[in-house]
Amino acid sequence: MIPFNIPPFVGSELDYIKQAVEKRKICGDGDWTKKCSTKIEAITNAKKCLLTTSGTHALDMSALLSNLSTDDEVILPSFTFTSTANAFALVGAKLRFVDIRPDTMNIDEKLIENAITNKTKVISVVHYAGVSCEMDRIMSIAKKYNLIVVEDAAQAIFSKYKGRPLGTIGNYGCLSFHETKNLSMGEGGALLLTNENDIEKAEILREKGTDRSKFFRGQVDKYTWQDKGSSYLPSELNAAYLYAQLENSDRIQKSRMNAWRTYKNELSELEHKGYIEIMKVPAECEHNAHMFYIKCNDLHERSKLIDYLKKNGINAVFHYIPLHSAPAGRRYGKFVGEDNYTTKESERLLRLPLYYSITNEDVLYICDLITKFYCK
Repeated sequence: MIPFNIPPFVGSELDYIKQAVEKRKICGDGDWTKKCSTKIEAITNAKKCLLTTSGTHALDMSALLSNLSTDDEVILPSFTFTSTANAFALVGAKLRFVDIRPDTMNIDEKLIENAITNKTKVISVVHYAGVSCEMDRIMSIAKKYNLIVVEDAAQAIFSKYKGRPLGTIGNYGCLSFHETKNLSMGEGGALLLTNENDIEKAEILREKGTDRSKFFRGQVDKYTWQDKGSSYLPSELNAAYLYAQLENSDRIQKSRMNAWRTYKNELSELEHKGYIEIMKVPAECEHNAHMFYIKCNDLHERSKLIDYLKKNGINAVFHYIPLHSAPAGRRYGKFVGEDNYTTKESERLLRLPLYYSITNEDVLYICDLITKFYCK
């Protein structure tokens, strides 16, 4: 069986975890957390990186930092994971889903302005498959209407838009280091801040509402409860695991890009003949080989292909059930405009196995089976 995913492992993770244990400091914000944050800041050029317990919690923090009330509205795509919507639903905001572009599966920037009302406060964009949304247009709209932009960059570490790292173009950027991501700490994430004025408030929110971060930097002689907050700090064990991969990120990325290019090269003939569509990357976008997906003709064909691959030892999966069609989506939000592509394209999309340790032989085998499926 070729699985859909194997979590990345470079070999030094266990040694670093052992070092963390031996220091007798395994709670959050120790040396390993600081080393990870420094590395991520260098990769992304963020003003500040705050490591979190998950990408979900990074999104939750962005919603809280946006100071939303129950009268406020958030514009977002329906084609995304539940965390993108939950972050804003948890603070009582109303969700306004808009359609996606069929080429990138990202929010259609041309439809955002029509969804804005006098209650709109946030645009939440999702960089699906590590391919950027049309950020120039989106930031222009945000500036025109004085809106906050939250980047769900869970799949997008190392990705760029016109040379700018994703997660650092809007007000808040949210990364994920779940085991399915390019870099992993099991469960984990990071909040990227682009405005220095947000740093102190974010640190207080992340540290149970206290100014503990300032205390450890020697800026205050004691720390006290300053505002609302919670605990979003991952343990040093998780951070030590992640740091090993940050050190070897070039090797991880090279492996993933090689697999992605092999898929593209081997399956391009099927696309040329009209059997499938291959994921698109606009010229202004630099992707990170987070995933490789194809589009079948329809849901029935996709189901048959999934079964065929599974019978031949390959686990391929689809992604996602549109949120606006789910019970919670209907309860907490509404779809604005026509659903021309969100449902139709989501039913065609099929993700192929792609992970750090996948071999070229495995990728060629998968491509050969897909070719046989269509050219029997």
